[in-house]
Amino acid sequence: MHLGALFIASHVLSSGSMRETARRFNISVSTASAAIDSLETELALKLAERSSGELVILLAGGRVLEGLAPILAATAQLGDKLGYREPEAYGQWAARIPVKLVTMERYLEVADQGSINRAARRLRLGQPQLSLQIANLEKFFGDRLFERQAQGSALTEEGRFAYTVFSTISLAWNELKSAADERYQRTARSLRIGAIIPTGSESWVARCLGSLVAEWNAGRNKNALSLVSMTADDLREALKSGRIDVAILDSVFGLESFRHRELLRTDMVAIAPLDSMEATAKELVASHPICTPSPRTGIGHAAMTFGYDRTLHRRLRDRDITAADSLPVIVDLVANHGYVSFLGRVSAMPIADRVRIVELAEPMLMSYHVAFNHRRAAADACDLLIATAAKIVPAPVAQNAAFA
Repeated sequence: MHLGALFIASHVLSSGSMRETARRFNISVSTASAAIDSLETELALKLAERSSGELVILLAGGRVLEGLAPILAATAQLGDKLGYREPEAYGQWAARIPVKLVTMERYLEVADQGSINRAARRLRLGQPQLSLQIANLEKFFGDRLFERQAQGSALTEEGRFAYTVFSTISLAWNELKSAADERYQRTARSLRIGAIIPTGSESWVARCLGSLVAEWNAGRNKNALSLVSMTADDLREALKSGRIDVAILDSVFGLESFRHRELLRTDMVAIAPLDSMEATAKELVASHPICTPSPRTGIGHAAMTFGYDRTLHRRLRDRDITAADSLPVIVDLVANHGYVSFLGRVSAMPIADRVRIVELAEPMLMSYHVAFNHRRAAADACDLLIATAAKIVPAPVAQNAAFA
């Protein structure tokens, strides 16, 4: 990474704007964007989110900006030495510094070894290549950095100044990079599991995950577990991008390209307020407002299909219904605010003391699946989840007569 790109990225993080950075230093917006992208790649860390033309600096971006402070101070020192003292002239120059951070490291090695030949051997570089890089640095400074002697190379006064500045920059950069390396090692050791959003702490999903964590850690597995809840759509995307290793989903839809196994099977039921009097799902839908998970979830997709395909649920075609990706909110709307919704029986049974469970006139069959990537630890977690689900969920609930 070039020192100029690092300067640009730091200004984007401090100003919160790529366009303002581009205007200030007379560069293109794409150059500012590329600087941030390079910094994120080098540190293996997301620093900013781009949304609807706006740039949102994340907390990690603020921390990295603090770590860049010594580098920016050393860069200003370098600019002052080379005659760029006016703020505008300094900014224009600093954004275009062509010196790579790796070149600074190699310069420091030559200075420490007192010889280009010895440094080239230690760095496993060709001596002509290293000599060219030192020559380019001297061209940048406009002065000699080494005095060539019979026994090697000695630093000139300008060279000693460059050594001080480059040492400061190198130390600060290596501290930032070491933090990135530690994050990478933690991520590599961690097994990331994503699950559909549970209805509450009593749900079978929450209990399965809790049991998984307890058994996993009791077995002193070397991979630490990391858990997150998302919608089915988000889980598929996270699994595809590698952000998670295992996903528990309420639908087999979209899993063709993943390794997956069935976790359990059940059927869909309607859930209604405890004081409701309607005997059928048709009557409930006709008399109550409706809230279901959105089509982004497996259960929501099934519920919407159920509603649109059957004339008894004409209100689902004629009127908007409320869609929510928070199952605890849906359960609260049903239990306390007179709404009706649809859930898999396996998810409805643990909350039977809070809602009425009403059978559907026509069975709507569902299956829950666990998808996983190539990691051995992911397959092991999958085996544990299936075994745990079989223990937690009673067979008559997980698989009714419709599947016989």
